[in-house]
Amino acid sequence: MSTVLDSPSQPSGPAPEPTPPRARTSRARRFVQRSLRGRDDDPAWVRPSLLGLLAATGLLYLWDLAASGWANAFYAAAVQAGSQSWEAFFYGSSDAGNSITVDKPPASLWVMEIAVRLFGLNSWSLLVPQALMGVATVGVLYLSVRRVAGPGSGLLAGAAMALTPVAVLMFRFDNPDALLVLLMSLAAYATVRAVERASLRWMVGVGVLIGVAFLTKTLQAVLVVPGSALVYLVAAPTTLGKRVLHVLAAGGALVVSAGWWVAVVELVPASWRPYIGGSQTNSVWELIWGYNGLGRLTGDETGSVGGGGAGGAWGSTGIARLFGAEVGGQVAWLLPAALVLLAAGLVAVGRAPRTDLRRAALLAWGSWLLVTGLTFSFMAGIFHAYYTVALAPAIAALVGIGGGLLWQRRGRAWARIVLALTLAGTAVWSFVLLDRSADFLPWLRWLVLGAGLLAGLGLLVADRVGRAVTATVLAVGVLAALGGPAAYAVQTAGTAHTGSIPSAGPTVSGGTGFGGGPGGPGGGTPPAGAGAGQPGGAPGQLGTPPAGTGGTTTGRPTGGGGAGGMGGLLDAADASAEVVAVLEEDADSYTWVAAAVGSNNAAGYQLATGDPVMALGGFNGSDPSPTLAQFQELVAAGEVHWFIGGGLGMSSDGGSSVSAEIAAWVAESYTAQTVDGVTLYDLSGAAG
Repeated sequence: MSTVLDSPSQPSGPAPEPTPPRARTSRARRFVQRSLRGRDDDPAWVRPSLLGLLAATGLLYLWDLAASGWANAFYAAAVQAGSQSWEAFFYGSSDAGNSITVDKPPASLWVMEIAVRLFGLNSWSLLVPQALMGVATVGVLYLSVRRVAGPGSGLLAGAAMALTPVAVLMFRFDNPDALLVLLMSLAAYATVRAVERASLRWMVGVGVLIGVAFLTKTLQAVLVVPGSALVYLVAAPTTLGKRVLHVLAAGGALVVSAGWWVAVVELVPASWRPYIGGSQTNSVWELIWGYNGLGRLTGDETGSVGGGGAGGAWGSTGIARLFGAEVGGQVAWLLPAALVLLAAGLVAVGRAPRTDLRRAALLAWGSWLLVTGLTFSFMAGIFHAYYTVALAPAIAALVGIGGGLLWQRRGRAWARIVLALTLAGTAVWSFVLLDRSADFLPWLRWLVLGAGLLAGLGLLVADRVGRAVTATVLAVGVLAALGGPAAYAVQTAGTAHTGSIPSAGPTVSGGTGFGGGPGGPGGGTPPAGAGAGQPGGAPGQLGTPPAGTGGTTTGRPTGGGGAGGMGGLLDAADASAEVVAVLEEDADSYTWVAAAVGSNNAAGYQLATGDPVMALGGFNGSDPSPTLAQFQELVAAGEVHWFIGGGLGMSSDGGSSVSAEIAAWVAESYTAQTVDGVTLYDLSGAAG
């Protein structure tokens, strides 16, 4: 066992000679054979360990998956729409009537919509693809790290990824982040493969993968582009001219693979397609660069509920953000260790040739971590703790590669000291994080601290003791480092999560960000005015969110709204059987069985009825779609049956107020009726 993190299966150095043509024809066959039985030079423990890791990850990510119901009803409703209408599928519409899209490109929806078309609409068809993406990401991490640091390091990286609490959360949820993380991880693996042989084909693959990731979550995907390009320009074993050309080719592939959908949407006349949700001008280009782009950095997001800045609605910015109460327990367990091992790993290979693959891998993953981490730390716009799942692969890879490189050099005093201090520091940091949730397994923080400090001392003499003792020290150290995140991961998998702002792990003290709800994970509350109006009141009324309108719900299979079954900014409405029966009356005669202010409010009724419900104003209720005149025309044409009152009314940052205008017109023109606590207006009659 003392050789678990020993030398990689492929030494660094000049690129080998190209594979002969005949050998290339059997490459696919050899890949399948290696996948089934492992490499010929692998120790006997490698293949069973890898299969065990993937099986355990699958169990963790799939266990009781249906407990979360629709999870994020905002995306679940869009998946339902895409499974009913190919137009909604292509654009990412919120409803099959194609009134408005979600505020992201549709790539992540496409995966779930295909599953729903095959297996029907239910929790499993929504969430199983997400869980399988998580298992695939762990496998990609293993392949990436073992290529440069050996199979033991690959297993460590895979385990660290699998047990990151926010990864467990997001790979059991229907947000776009699962596909984003998988594609970015594949792009990092392809970068290492491209550098290894100066391969144009692999570099083009990097561009394509990041392009598809762009169609998943827009500009967040391109945060890894500078690092990938720089690594290839520095380390690829070919001339500078070819390196530059290969990087330009990758950039072209990125533009084509990401730009085709953007170009189609921009070129199609607005009257032929749904409104682009999240934009104020019905433009996907504005959505990319504004609400989902530079606005996230500056806080200037027209139509949102307001930026963050220092101590604002989205929490204080700065380096400490990733280590604070809101984020630390989500992803930061091994973050200090990853930074230390990145620096130490670069020192370890400091005299290697320019083309050294180990250095290239450290730089690729390190640039990912630093660029994305600094962006999250200082962005003044909308920020949620679950975004940090994008850091998990980089942290895990750096721990695996850096730890493996130092373990190979454990005969040198400096390497042992760095490893010992890193492990001891990780144990102390885990103690701090666990202490923030003092009521959760109170004995665990002391066990982790003691085991980590003891293993750290053991590492100082790892070169002087026998193999059995060394193996024991190594095992105790790994268990101590992963004990805290593993406990949070299991707790996360055993908790049902719904709403738009989920949070991993148990309740922590000191959380102040936007998410979780009072007393929930993160301990934060939404800013004033960001919730639902009161039931039975004027539609579109501004108000404070009811207690419990937040991101995480325990033991509850469906998204919950406020009193009276009404939805809000963060949660979908709970539609009772009585309300559903009313909405379904003569539903086939209308394009939309109802209209409601805000996407989450509409999503709950749409998922309950199975029929399109128009989301007035998009997610925040602040998009100018439809205008009052357009809505009046639709009502006059008999396209909309009911208006659901008492929904979300946004006090937004410069956004449109047309949804409030529509709500006021409905209240003035039609007679309200109350069904099981929900205010409904029948629009099928003449306006008063």
